[in-house]
Amino acid sequence: MTMDDLKAKIRHVPDFPKPGILFYDITTLLQDPAGFHAAIDSLARPFTGQKIDLVVGIESRGFIFGSTVADRIGAGFSPIRKAGKLPSSCVRATYDLEYGTDSLEMHDDAVRPGQRVLIVDDLLATGGTARAATELVKRLGGLVHALSFLIELTALDGRSKLPGEQVHAVLKY
Repeated sequence: MTMDDLKAKIRHVPDFPKPGILFYDITTLLQDPAGFHAAIDSLARPFTGQKIDLVVGIESRGFIFGSTVADRIGAGFSPIRKAGKLPSSCVRATYDLEYGTDSLEMHDDAVRPGQRVLIVDDLLATGGTARAATELVKRLGGLVHALSFLIELTALDGRSKLPGEQVHAVLKY
């Protein structure tokens, strides 16, 4: 399946969640067995045989992609969630939004020192959530091997918030 085939399976929703935004709705891709399989293959393939210990998925679509990538490459999985959603002791990273801030959390025992970690999410836009996830993994002593995204919105330059990090994006808009 080509990248154009994958792009064709993603629904474009204008003016969501607010006027002037074009939303890339991946639910239509997830519903398609061949498309979903190809998306997971494309996210995982560059990291097969790279001795990744743990895949970290960012809430919530990163759970879908991250857990399946972890299974595909033979790694464990750990979630990064919005603040207040995890039941045990956590570390927190705050990041900037267009108007205000938000926070992500991870259990403080989710990453062991020295573990090679792949961070997975559906979208790299401005880079704030990816940067916060990277900070959490490193704070716990993990080694960020790379970040893998299904979609990158290149005009928003999220990569610039991830200096020195290996970033893989399957589809670029």
